[in-house]
Amino acid sequence: MTYEEALRKLSPAGQEQLLQYYGELTQEQRDRLLEQIAALDLSLLELVEDGVVEPSKGKLEPLGAVTLEQIREKREMFEEKGLEALRACKVGAVLLAGGQGTRLGSDKPKGMLNVGIHRELYLFEQLIRNLMEVVHRADAWVPLLVMTSQKNDRDTKDFFREHDYFGYNPDYVFFFVQDMAPSVSYEGKIYMEDKDRVSASPNGNGGWFSSLAGAGLLGKLKELGVEWLNVFSVDNVLQKIADPVFVGAVLDAGCVCGAKVVSKAGPDEKVGVLCLEDGKPSIVEYYEMTDEIRNSRGQDGRLLYNYGVILNYLFDITTLTRIMNENMPVHIVEKKIPHIDSSGGPVKPEEPNGYKFETLILDMIHMMENCLPFEVDRRKEFAPIKNRTGVDSLDSARELMRENGIEL
Repeated sequence: MTYEEALRKLSPAGQEQLLQYYGELTQEQRDRLLEQIAALDLSLLELVEDGVVEPSKGKLEPLGAVTLEQIREKREMFEEKGLEALRACKVGAVLLAGGQGTRLGSDKPKGMLNVGIHRELYLFEQLIRNLMEVVHRADAWVPLLVMTSQKNDRDTKDFFREHDYFGYNPDYVFFFVQDMAPSVSYEGKIYMEDKDRVSASPNGNGGWFSSLAGAGLLGKLKELGVEWLNVFSVDNVLQKIADPVFVGAVLDAGCVCGAKVVSKAGPDEKVGVLCLEDGKPSIVEYYEMTDEIRNSRGQDGRLLYNYGVILNYLFDITTLTRIMNENMPVHIVEKKIPHIDSSGGPVKPEEPNGYKFETLILDMIHMMENCLPFEVDRRKEFAPIKNRTGVDSLDSARELMRENGIEL
């Protein structure tokens, strides 16, 4: 993109301020800025008119799950069906690893966190070990796609290389960078992070598939024969990846999507719950549930809205491609956005000063024809590391890791 082309793109939207410092930049900085402008989706700015609008939920109904007891009864059949798919390279794994460990006191990728006590054991390393268990059982490599962000892409790739991919076959590891969305003022003006950088942030956890497709990886997956993708988050250290029992259960049910879920610890646990909304699968957040819904119980005394999601999903690629082409909903959220002012000085706001744009994986679920909730034992598969201390912290995760026989 040339300066003139950038100006022609920005002027109709009133965003010429992005070129304000162009004359002060080196050629390398100019090229970087023009590249960012070329990638901007200015249609997002139309959302600013209405501000933050939370879409209302439709008619909610409970959705049961394949329970732990039912899984035990059919485990052998589910596992063999899943292993058959894995041996045929029909299943790939997608690691969502775009975040930094900021809340844990680190400016490095979250996956670089050392979860060991008496030895070094990195989050990335343990996740690879979890996946390697499946590789050994299937006697086949599972394609692993690692989603990074612009901020941690180089660090993540270097870390994998320095540690020889933690024993994984590098021919089956593919990195891609999550797409970014601009950050704007309340008036819809795109902020500048620096004189040569547009203020932007990753486009939410629902942007993983469009980012993967934009990176040209759909062709590679087709070439390998991959038909299903198991997407999971970096922060759950006990995550079972490409779990053949889970894969087999979804295939056996004839569903286009599956979700690992845990029974809620109680009605007030702050987790998203898988249910039906207007007859289609949906995730309802804790704060979206009324007290009546949250506390409603069946004749057996169990919570009707009982199954919380843990961000471990299995998706059919054909269906993912369809919904990507149909355009996913974009959510607008208020945030504190650091930027530079009109004189180029840094501004670090203490209060929200604008909007960011996000797509959410929960919308992907609602765009599916069906979804199989698959219950797992939370003490064996759910140890998220989100906080420094307390609930869902490194301490609580280490306790569960020890309980599951992982040497720390």
